[in-house]
Amino acid sequence: MNISAANVTVVSGNRDSFTKAVIKNVIVVVLSISINYINAGLIHTFCGNQIFNTNPRYILFVHLVINDMIQVTLTVALFIISYILYKIHVFVCCILILIALFTTENTPLNLACMAVECYIAICIPLRHAQICTIKRTRLLISLIWTTSLLSVLPDLFITLAMEPLDYFSSHVFCLRETAFRNPRIVERRNVTYIVYLVLVWCIIFFIYFRILFTARTATKHAKKARNTILLHGLQLLLCMATYAEHLVKQAVLQWFPKYYSDSLFACYIIFQILPRSISSIIYGMRDKTFRKHLKRYLLCKISPQ
Repeated sequence: MNISAANVTVVSGNRDSFTKAVIKNVIVVVLSISINYINAGLIHTFCGNQIFNTNPRYILFVHLVINDMIQVTLTVALFIISYILYKIHVFVCCILILIALFTTENTPLNLACMAVECYIAICIPLRHAQICTIKRTRLLISLIWTTSLLSVLPDLFITLAMEPLDYFSSHVFCLRETAFRNPRIVERRNVTYIVYLVLVWCIIFFIYFRILFTARTATKHAKKARNTILLHGLQLLLCMATYAEHLVKQAVLQWFPKYYSDSLFACYIIFQILPRSISSIIYGMRDKTFRKHLKRYLLCKISPQ
């Protein structure tokens, strides 16, 4: 997932006018504050009610929400930095890019795990409590982070091995391509993304079609799960689209060179912001139990003592 192309729209030699820059930054800040406020409400609701924090499904969900908050905050920070400071230290840029990449790559893996949990709940409900325990859910979250670390950290190791020490004290426009500029990184990234993409989508398609087939002939509860799965599919599609983001960036540069900055801004909204708003819709708005407690938080109501 090439975070740099979607989170920055300032490009060398094609900088936005002051008015356009202000409009873009206001849009991004307002969207990020709105999403993070709702997500904070989801986390508060989860932590304040035992019915949620003892359910593996909601544990995976709140991990996704926390991951989304970190990702949105970091990418918005990089977006604003690209306009205000333009260039920052390579060392600082590497740290920000790495954390943003970790959280970005966590998202499709977390969605895949949530799909597996939903598959077990619908297709083999009698074994759901036995298979989906809190301990296993926490181990699964650790595995998600480990997988993302193994995917992203080689970029840092290659850079440390190939670049001189004074490179990390220089200033660059903070993109993944400028922070991790060795050609070997690009080759490794392309191979990793292809393998990642094929494996995750094979798992997702298998699980989703099995659940859809079961939901078609099952109870009302299963049919409701079908709609949830469709929303998960949309969210996953938007998140997984970032695997091909570098190809999209090249195509946009070739087809719309005059509107390259605006095109990258649109990609940022579609691939980075929009998927993070879907999470709150799936559980925060559609789940009756969650909606009941979330509404109390968002409207600043205090539960009666």
